[in-house]
Amino acid sequence: MSRWRQQGSLWCLEPPDPSGVIEFIGGSYLAATPQISYRRLLESLGRLGLTMRAWSYVPGFDHQAQATEAWRAFRSARAGQGAPAGDPVLPVLRLGHSLGCKLHLLAPDGGRGSNALVAMSFNNFSADRSIPLLADLAPRLGVRTEFSPSPQETLRLVSQLYGVPRNLLIRFGRDPLDQSPPLLAVLQQRPGDASSLVQLGGDHLTPASAGLRQNLLGTWADDPLRQRQIDRLAATIDSWWRQDGGRAERG
Repeated sequence: MSRWRQQGSLWCLEPPDPSGVIEFIGGSYLAATPQISYRRLLESLGRLGLTMRAWSYVPGFDHQAQATEAWRAFRSARAGQGAPAGDPVLPVLRLGHSLGCKLHLLAPDGGRGSNALVAMSFNNFSADRSIPLLADLAPRLGVRTEFSPSPQETLRLVSQLYGVPRNLLIRFGRDPLDQSPPLLAVLQQRPGDASSLVQLGGDHLTPASAGLRQNLLGTWADDPLRQRQIDRLAATIDSWWRQDGGRAERG
């Protein structure tokens, strides 16, 4: 498998003879360097034959603007690597972690540029819950700061505009930040929905921790349990994706 290469705001990894494309958005400040923070998980999926395109960003308050920015970056990458005439177009799986799930759900195309979504540790907290210092400072400064869209508005937009039937929500057993059940309830209210939720062992940082720790501390810092969790996570995503999502046509 080739090495990571940067293409604008995307970090890309191309396996030989790919069978699909993953468009990945990470969560919080881990997403600034996804090729490092999420390296283990993304490379595990790459070895299973999936091209990686991971968006690099620093979170802000305007989540809708960042969702649009990410969508444009992924769309540009798809347009720049179009299949030759007669060749099949590779199916696209959108993969998100924490805030990255929300940004995928808010994409301007309502998900129509993809075949399915895997949302790990969906996080939709308010700004003052996500940034504790903000809850203390904002009243003193006489301002009210909230993410745009707000948590309630996000779920409303998903119910009205998000159109992808197949969604796998993954929550981890020790994750107080996960808000997958409310999202699942909204998704399942849509006609023809085929969303599901699975719970795995681990915590909120399970998708990211192994790659980040090894990059900072070296191979001696590897935790075998963490690596097994990463391998199981990659296998769960790949198995679900190949059931039929990897073959479905995009709307």
